[in-house]
Amino acid sequence: MIRKLNDKDRKRLKRKIHIRKRIFGTAERPRMTVTRSNCNLFVQIIDDDAGKTLASISTLEKEFASLKPNMDGAAKLGEAMGKRLADKNIKTVVFDRNGYLYHGVVKALADGTRKAGIEF
Repeated sequence: MIRKLNDKDRKRLKRKIHIRKRIFGTAERPRMTVTRSNCNLFVQIIDDDAGKTLASISTLEKEFASLKPNMDGAAKLGEAMGKRLADKNIKTVVFDRNGYLYHGVVKALADGTRKAGIEF
């Protein structure tokens, strides 16, 4: 069954396609993509050259299950992602907001990652 997209989803998909035309992750500077739902946040670090996920974090993991997908939870998740990247010696990433507006939870996640010392 094909689901018909509502106007909000259609606009996000259009922004996502426009963004992904220009953003590409490499081994030196992988792509950090954010996906959010009403209940959870997901972050992946992707090397597009090799087609591999280098690291990931989400609120579904046991240690972050108590975090809500709000501003505070997103900032803590971003800091934890920054620590995981530092352990893998990744200092810079390309931020892919996945069509979401750079506001609220997405901005808090990005600021938390920057606070941990990751540049983008």
